[in-house]
This record gives sequence, C-alpha cells and structure tokens, in this order.
Amino acid sequence: MATHPTGSMHLLARDAIDDARSAGNSGGLRGVLWDMDGTIVDTEPYWIRAETELVEAHGGTWTDEQATMLVGQALEFSAGQLQQAGVDLGIRDIIDHLIGRVAADVSRAVPWRPGARELLAALHAEGVPCAMVTMSETLLAEAVAGHLPEGTFSHLVTGDRVSAGKPDPEAYQLGFDLLAADHPGLDKDGVVAIEDSLPGVTAALAAGLTTLAVPHFVPLPPDARRTDWDTLAGRTPADLAALLPGAAGDALDAFDDGENVA
Repeated sequence: MATHPTGSMHLLARDAIDDARSAGNSGGLRGVLWDMDGTIVDTEPYWIRAETELVEAHGGTWTDEQATMLVGQALEFSAGQLQQAGVDLGIRDIIDHLIGRVAADVSRAVPWRPGARELLAALHAEGVPCAMVTMSETLLAEAVAGHLPEGTFSHLVTGDRVSAGKPDPEAYQLGFDLLAADHPGLDKDGVVAIEDSLPGVTAALAAGLTTLAVPHFVPLPPDARRTDWDTLAGRTPADLAALLPGAAGDALDAFDDGENVA
C-alpha cells in the first residue's frame, strides 16, 4: 500500500466509506423487512382514537399512558388490556372492531411517515425485495400496501399469520424465510429490518437481523446492537447497505484494492 502524510490515511479511509454510502446502489443489501405502523405510516393516532372510543363506549377510561404501552404490541395483547379497562367484548371482537376502525381512517387519509415511500420506491427500482412485517392484520396491511405501487412488497407478514406477536421473533423469521424462498442463498447478513417500537426492534434483533430503529411515537432505550435514525427522509438503499455487517470493512477493502492497483 502506498504511504500518505500523517492523518491523510484516516481521511481517505473515511472518504471510501462515505463513497460507499452515497454511491447510489444497494451494495450488499439483498432484502428489507419493514414494520408498518409508525414506520411506513403514522397510524398510532388512529389506533389510540379507536381504543379510547371503544373503552369509553363501555363506560371506562383510557389514558395516554395506557395507549403508549400498546405501541408495537400484538393485537391479542392489546385487546386483553382493553378488556381490563372495561371493554365487555371477546378478544376477537375487539380486534375486529379496532382494525375496521383504523382501516376506515386509512382509506380516507394515509398518514405516510417522512421518507418511507421514497425509500421503498428506490429499493424497488434497484431490485431489492421488501416484505412488510406488521402486527396489524391482513385487512389493514393490504389497505396500506394498496396505496403503494404494485410490487412494492413481495410479501405481507401480518399478525394473523403468526402464533406469537412481537417482541417474539416469529414474524421476522417468517418474513426472512419468505424472501429466502424467493431468493435462494439469501443470508441474514444481507437483510435489514426497519422498526419504530421497542417490541419491534426486540423481535428483529432476536431474529438475528441487522436492525434500524426510526423511533416515532415512543422513545427507545439505548441499545448498541441496533442503529437509530431520526428519519428516513433523504435516505437511500446505499445508506441501508452501509448498516450491514462488514460494510465499512468492504469499503476499506475496495479503497485498499484501488491503492494497490495504482
């Protein structure tokens, strides 16, 4: 390797990594698993309004603290909490009511999260397959996906397709397995999961996935195992690829190879 003045090696290495992140291609990225509520769409206010109206209709009260506890949780868990708050309905009836209410709100106005549609479009353009992994059920997931270009998601993993909801890793494992069935040889080291909630990031990490958190409704405790971004706005597939294991090292290797050739 050629020698450089003191300090310039660090700068050149940093430039190599930055170039890898801004090159406009997906690099080693082979798939992305997306949470929906709070990540692609900001439906949490819809859920909270539906929960509050239902509890109050049964003579109970529903606080902001109670609502916050349900963010990212499986619907069966949420329905159980609503029963404890006084809703005199079965678990399935509560779930059906909430999903129907939120789906109706989404049909009137889809509250997109900043940058989500643009990043999905860029991934699709570069041929990186995406699957949705949500604890919402099929009705709502299809309502949101239906507002996006055909082929945006190759699979929808929904709460009614798994036996254990987030924070259990089952949903993310299923999402990966479905992508792997379509793309033989797919490895988890090439897949990123994007989440906003603690149950969600817990599930993604437990599934062995590179995990990106974009906290929204509820702040997340620090965790060195994941990456946190403030927003998806302005982000590219190359930015996601840079999160993968060995991405920075690959950039440095590419830099070194270029030096040797010269």
